[in-house]
Amino acid sequence: MLSHLRALLSRVPAPILIVGAALSAYSGAAFAVLIFGAVQPGAVAWMRVFIAGIILCAWRRPWHVGLSAKDFVESACFGLALITMNITFFESIAYLPLGPAVSMEFIGPVAVAVIRGRGWLPRLAAFLALAGVVAIGGLGLDTNDPGFIPGLKWAGLSAVAWAVYILLGQRVASKRSGITNVAVGCALSGLILSPFMAQPALPALTQPWLLGIVVLVAVLSTIIPCSFEALAMHRISAADFSLFTALSPASSLLMGVIILWQIPTLWQILGLVLISVAVGIASKESSKEDEILAKEVRELVEGGS
Repeated sequence: MLSHLRALLSRVPAPILIVGAALSAYSGAAFAVLIFGAVQPGAVAWMRVFIAGIILCAWRRPWHVGLSAKDFVESACFGLALITMNITFFESIAYLPLGPAVSMEFIGPVAVAVIRGRGWLPRLAAFLALAGVVAIGGLGLDTNDPGFIPGLKWAGLSAVAWAVYILLGQRVASKRSGITNVAVGCALSGLILSPFMAQPALPALTQPWLLGIVVLVAVLSTIIPCSFEALAMHRISAADFSLFTALSPASSLLMGVIILWQIPTLWQILGLVLISVAVGIASKESSKEDEILAKEVRELVEGGS
């Protein structure tokens, strides 16, 4: 059954898989917003990552790979960065619309790109991307809204966690499969945080319909994107991958409109255009830095943000 599904997906064009992965990831986040009134956002994020880790471990069977104790420690640290990114992101979308929160989260990888980039083109691309984030996340939001400051703080923490996640992901990317690392990291980090997160998650653990939505969120936001990206990366260039992935804010805005009825403002649309232009500039550069950034983005998407 799985082999037939994989064969079917292998005939789907890679760009469609990448766009589908983004739409799936942010539709999962949008469904998560719907239950924030019944379950704390951080608890939903914890369950999403933990459940995804269990499913991925059952699929990848990492215990057959022969991981050492050091490998498990590295995966646990990687997973903690990932789960922190998810918890802070879910907390931010409890206060902010989905599109702006996702866009502001991009400050993390943009900062990494600025620090590592060389020449004026990467700087220009980073400036345009940052201007896009400001347009979407700052000018496009009501600063008088009581949720603006808390949402801004959580989004900022999510951006920091994303940057840390990228740096930690590079350490283990060359040692083993990215999907295996995500599987072990999600499972271990979820287990480590269980003493702190189990009680806030009790409403979902005791009500089947809430638990069902959390499982749906885990599948949509982690399992499907992870699978789609693993298939697509064998058939697309790093530059094209960066181009399609940087359109993630557009995907999040679309899911926010369809599922949550969050209508974007003109500033948010302008921000999306700026980000698209920035990535278009960066994707024309075939330097080593672009290859590194594409690899970082690939690892990020395999983690499900």
